Amino acid sequence: MKFASDNNGPVHPKIMEAIVRANEGHVPAYGNDALTAAAKDKVREVFEAPEASVFFLPTGTAANSLILGSLTKPWETIFCANFAHIHVDECHAPEAFTNGAKLTPVGKRIDKFNSEELESAISAFSPENMQQSAHGPVSVTQVTERGTLYTLEEIRAIAQVCRNARVPLHMDGARFANAAAALGCTAAEMSWKVGVDAVSFGATKNGAMAVEAAVIFDPVLAVEFRRRQQRAALVFSKSRYLAAQMEAYLTDGLWLELAGEANRLAALLEDGIEGIDGVKFAFKREANMMFVWMPRFVHRALMEAGAYYYIEAGELEGDDPHEPLLGRFVCDWSVEEAGIARFAEVAQAARP
Repeated sequence: MKFASDNNGPVHPKIMEAIVRANEGHVPAYGNDALTAAAKDKVREVFEAPEASVFFLPTGTAANSLILGSLTKPWETIFCANFAHIHVDECHAPEAFTNGAKLTPVGKRIDKFNSEELESAISAFSPENMQQSAHGPVSVTQVTERGTLYTLEEIRAIAQVCRNARVPLHMDGARFANAAAALGCTAAEMSWKVGVDAVSFGATKNGAMAVEAAVIFDPVLAVEFRRRQQRAALVFSKSRYLAAQMEAYLTDGLWLELAGEANRLAALLEDGIEGIDGVKFAFKREANMMFVWMPRFVHRALMEAGAYYYIEAGELEGDDPHEPLLGRFVCDWSVEEAGIARFAEVAQAARP
């Protein structure tokens, strides 16, 4: 009953085997080896973007921050959702890597924004006003930090606003695979084909050990990236071990297979607790993560039974057993159906 995070899950055996296979002999360092070149080509193949610039990094924060650093001038503002990872979870790394650019939250919802809200936010900054930030990139998170999705049409509309404002569109794709599996689309259809200029393409949450790909579709926008990566101390000398993960991740559609399984398991979990008295879903589950209001006594019963997940709002300790607390539940490919069934059984049987 482990639903705290897809970061907590194991490395998929095929990816671990690829790392072991890469651990043979001496090869050129700093990404100059054949495996790194092959893995980059595989990323380009999956994205149907032969001219794209691809860089491997160990973390999503590094990928986001270096991409935004390459796209943003220090006096510009980056437009993002109220609860975007770059805004609330990365300890000002984007601001640091952009040399102080501002982040501007957009819209009324905490998880995502629409094209009209973005247009309004951008128009609030006048290019002629030297006392304000200038228009900078727009960043969308797919899957969002609340487990919801942008449809392809929503992304396309946001991209059009970006084109009108002459600013690039970045996608934080830590759970890119889960979104693609949920929407039934290709990597290209969810990125450059709908107007995205750069993607931080995540693998770590979906079966890898530690690898993300910064994918920038216009090489002109990536001209500074390698120097920024070096300056940030994020160039691995033994790059083959990052490349081995990504190469295995993309072979035979493993990335979509694992994401589809995680989404399926999350749907099973949703079905198991839906309809229980006092249980209310805070957001529509659209991929592998959900946020659920449940009475304190249900949370207590689950925790006592060994369930492990995060409570996002409220305290487990308290006098009122019926007070609703917000739990976050995330599935990865390795979650066991027996654990889901046990979780549902405990939740259904809980009493104050």
